[in-house]
Amino acid sequence: MAYDLKGKRVYVAGHRGMVGSAIVRRLSSEGCEILTASRFEVDLTRQSDVEVWMEKNRPDAVFLAAAKVGGIVANDSYPADFLYQNMLIAANVIHSAHKTGVEKLLFLGSSCIYPKFAEQPIREESLLTGALEPTNEWYAVAKIAGVKLCQAYRRQHGHDFISAMPTNLYGPGDNFDLENSHVIPALIRKAHDAKLSDADALTMWGTGTPRREFLHVDDCAEACVHLMKVYSDNAPINVGSGNDITILELTRLVAHVVGFKGQIRSDLSKPDGSPRKLMSGEKLRSLGWAPRIGLHEGLADAYQSFLEGQHKKEAAFDPTG
Repeated sequence: MAYDLKGKRVYVAGHRGMVGSAIVRRLSSEGCEILTASRFEVDLTRQSDVEVWMEKNRPDAVFLAAAKVGGIVANDSYPADFLYQNMLIAANVIHSAHKTGVEKLLFLGSSCIYPKFAEQPIREESLLTGALEPTNEWYAVAKIAGVKLCQAYRRQHGHDFISAMPTNLYGPGDNFDLENSHVIPALIRKAHDAKLSDADALTMWGTGTPRREFLHVDDCAEACVHLMKVYSDNAPINVGSGNDITILELTRLVAHVVGFKGQIRSDLSKPDGSPRKLMSGEKLRSLGWAPRIGLHEGLADAYQSFLEGQHKKEAAFDPTG
């Protein structure tokens, strides 16, 4: 049966992150009361903080979009932080949702939960069928734990807790710091800096041959709200665009959007990561959802948000993987 958000008290955990803020924007037209709490009000890694806040505010529904995220360098440099903090966030919020009688919860995972060499496009059934990509396995293990927590509370207590696995996300509110960001914001920042300095070349990590799928964060938020309304199942569900592109093609497209006209060079000392990551969107499309923002249009929107100063200096609590 459809879950109606109208009149509900809806908590968006991680509302200041890229995905959380997009969900807040999307919920503004749903006729619900949106609940948020800054990390100064509630430290989601502290069980007592979360339990007190949840007991006091009693949300009807929860979007769990809070996480510690970062790119390859951050994951490699801080494996303990990524594993420990993300496991605590998931455990504390999900358990408190159980204790306070939350009607429905959506946990945001990541496409990195799937095996490095999973059959493409990656179906939800591929989870735990092979080894993870080593460059982000710590984050992936924590996200897998969150998925399993939702399944466990659903099985033992009958809660309507579901999990969604977004692909690589980008858009307004992204983190453009070169040390901690993902590929699209990093490329936007590099191309912008190269254009301003009149550099003759833009350096791309790795060979440029890996293929990646990207989804604008507003499309992801639309999908999350749609799933909250219509999806109720034990299995996680993929959220993606259904199309992938090589890193070299992406770099050229970013350079075009930014207006950088120099050469593109490869830094072969940097890792490529998984050779391909394209998720099957068959299950989500069968529920009546499809993305609406094309990659060129989405990159232009992301670049505009960078120019407007919406970029972040540090990795934030946000669920992109």
